[in-house]
Amino acid sequence: MIDLDLNKERFTQLFNKYITREGSEKLLKWLTDSDFFTAPASSKFHNAVTGGLCDHSLNVFDRAVELIDNENKKDGSPFKNITMENVAVATLLHDVCKVNFYEVQLRNVKVDGIWEQVPYYSVNDSLPYGHGEKSVYIISGFMRLTRDEAMAINWHMGGFDKRVVGGDFSLSKAFSDYPFATIVHIADIMATYFDE
Repeated sequence: MIDLDLNKERFTQLFNKYITREGSEKLLKWLTDSDFFTAPASSKFHNAVTGGLCDHSLNVFDRAVELIDNENKKDGSPFKNITMENVAVATLLHDVCKVNFYEVQLRNVKVDGIWEQVPYYSVNDSLPYGHGEKSVYIISGFMRLTRDEAMAINWHMGGFDKRVVGGDFSLSKAFSDYPFATIVHIADIMATYFDE
């Protein structure tokens, strides 16, 4: 069971501790005024529950911190210049594209031979801008992103990104040139399949 209040408090503390650049206060207010802390992370897959989006974002943060710490123990780690602000921005905000994205609908389901109306999440995308690229667009309306952060957020879906499925080869180049993007993708996958 997800503790909404605990997750909101932890998210807010991490955000305020690590994300200090100009515009961050307005972004946090926007998140607080939205459904970010109560929205699901998906309609029917991982963390498709109330509060799943914030919970998932925290799980990705934790996984990324662990992965980078492990990599930084090695000589020649490409993550020595990645700051905690970079990590917090890329992980806590990678899925802001899902803010105000899901709505609760009712559908008929047969339960023990009797039809009942049960709630489910459906998608209501009022800003059809993609996924990772939509998160970059939204965040950029409040504050500047570094190139590493933008690449990590934009490509966090990895091979599940519709652009890749459609034949775009940019993902390979992004993962090669921006190792932080690879870490955020791996953290996202680990959170999705191991933690949720």
